[in-house]
Amino acid sequence: VQLQASGGGLVQPGGSLRLSCAASGRAFSIKKLGWFRQAPGKEREFVATIVWNAGTTRYDNSVKGRFTISRDNAKNTAYLQMNSLEPEDTGVYYCGATGDVWSQSYDYWGQGTQVTVSS
Repeated sequence: VQLQASGGGLVQPGGSLRLSCAASGRAFSIKKLGWFRQAPGKEREFVATIVWNAGTTRYDNSVKGRFTISRDNAKNTAYLQMNSLEPEDTGVYYCGATGDVWSQSYDYWGQGTQVTVSS
């Protein structure tokens, strides 16, 4: 499975961005996909996850109500709609995928896309 993350950029506080994560290769084996982020000098942290077939979602409290994770099965692509962005949302955003819906360990990772929230 190969993952390609895109859609990052520079946005002002309060703005929006939509990230995409396109899966290729054995994309049919993906059972769960997650978005994570890493701010400078900090560890990678969980943002949101979606169970691929059921569409069940889960969010970190820091983004709940502002971010929405979704997927398009036909396009093998997941999205992260980010609204009301804050400077604290700045970081490199990664998508990860696993073939085990119960696993907290992700087997495949995209290359990351930079999100910068600044005025």
